[in-house]
Amino acid sequence: MQIFRNNKAAAALFAAFLGLGAVSSCQKDKLDPAPQTVFFDKVVFDTPARVELQANALYSYVKTGIFLGGRVQIFGDIRANDFLNRASNLVTGTAVWNHTLTETSQNDVINTWGAGYAAINQANVFLAGMDANAGKFAAAPFPADFATKANNYRGAARFLRALCYYHLLQFYARPYTDGAGSRPGLPLRLKAETDGTGNDLPRSTVGEVYTQILADLDFAEANLPLTYGATASTLNVTRAHRNTAIALKTRVYLSMGRYTDVIREADKLVPAAAPFVAPSGVPNALNPSITAVFGGSQETTESIFSSPFTVADGPGTQNQLAYYFLPPGAANGGNGEYGLNTGAGGILANPAFAATDARRTNFVQVVGTESFLKKYASGTNTSSPYTDKAPIIRYAEVMLNLAEARVRSTNSVDARALLLLNAVRTRSNPTGAYTTFASVSDFTDALLLERRIEFLGEGLRNIDIMRLNAPIPGKGTISAVNPSDVLYVWPIPFTELSTNKSMTRN
Repeated sequence: MQIFRNNKAAAALFAAFLGLGAVSSCQKDKLDPAPQTVFFDKVVFDTPARVELQANALYSYVKTGIFLGGRVQIFGDIRANDFLNRASNLVTGTAVWNHTLTETSQNDVINTWGAGYAAINQANVFLAGMDANAGKFAAAPFPADFATKANNYRGAARFLRALCYYHLLQFYARPYTDGAGSRPGLPLRLKAETDGTGNDLPRSTVGEVYTQILADLDFAEANLPLTYGATASTLNVTRAHRNTAIALKTRVYLSMGRYTDVIREADKLVPAAAPFVAPSGVPNALNPSITAVFGGSQETTESIFSSPFTVADGPGTQNQLAYYFLPPGAANGGNGEYGLNTGAGGILANPAFAATDARRTNFVQVVGTESFLKKYASGTNTSSPYTDKAPIIRYAEVMLNLAEARVRSTNSVDARALLLLNAVRTRSNPTGAYTTFASVSDFTDALLLERRIEFLGEGLRNIDIMRLNAPIPGKGTISAVNPSDVLYVWPIPFTELSTNKSMTRN
């Protein structure tokens, strides 16, 4: 594995070195100053504020624009058939869209792997530092109850590590359901790496990686805070809390086909009947309006976890969701990299996506003969920067995860599952409620279709295809990709193959 360092810290250190140019040779005491903006590993755990700074920095690695700040969500949608490529730009995912990726594809195969493992290693470095410095936490300047806070931070680090491993699996490894987790997975790096001595590490199986993901999430659930306070809505959306870990577990178990486990976890967050509001912790809930979820600050209680951005801290050029999906032109705000597929097989052609559906009337923009997704609309490509939050987990997903798990586990047209499906569907399409289904397969088809509509542009489509070991649908001139095809999963990047002698190719 290549070792990645904090660019901001490196920049500060470099700036300090530049300042040495004016120092005369007689000032020997100033030749090796400690940069005032950089804390070294001997002191970063010396005060509560510094520990908190380290913990918060973990999120910046995960939310980088080339990972879960935009590109992972985009790649998760454009692999399938609901979007058509308009720009033919390899920088913005054309090779992902048309399945022509190679081991040297920099902007997707290499960057996604590198960003994911950089975030994982940063979590490992933090966890190792917490353990190495645990003796400091029992005395001043640390408060008497810092042990609980320390475990809050450890829970966040392990949640983020699990989140990264989960999303890397969805691109670089076979589905769990293909061989019950026995297929080659990822190098399972759990130790802090600060040099190249730990590069050579063989792949664990898919099942072993999932086992570690679940162990991390169980720890996170037990140690993360219940809430960041009733008024701290931003932190309840952008920092992991107990419900965040539970929600991600429902997704993980669904990907493994462990439906009774999905039900157990989802029942912690979803009541048996409406109104659907989590009974403890952050009151995560199905918002009455889908437009409100993606409007304003995008901080309703439906958003369980999102990557946040500001004008001063954006996702970076050509990573922004709105840049990809909004139509091009100064009046429209985007670059029109991908338009919605209006042809056969595309979601817009499906009669279940009604013309009056709020997700269509509010999130689909027609320009000439083309249609575009406008779910993300903060900023433009000509003036104000893009600041849309990148969604990662929403309460609506937990509800649909639960509904599908109930149908598949009972092999029946489950009444509660129908209630959950209709709650999500009729929020945006009040006249679209299903009364019943003639078969279980009809029910599961409706659930998968509703997921395509509800989470369009949020990156879940590839996850749903892969977990079912289903073909990736074709679109336009691009053929479908069957599960047996080598193109079904991404190649391992040459950067890993060249530095890890124990690594094997897909």
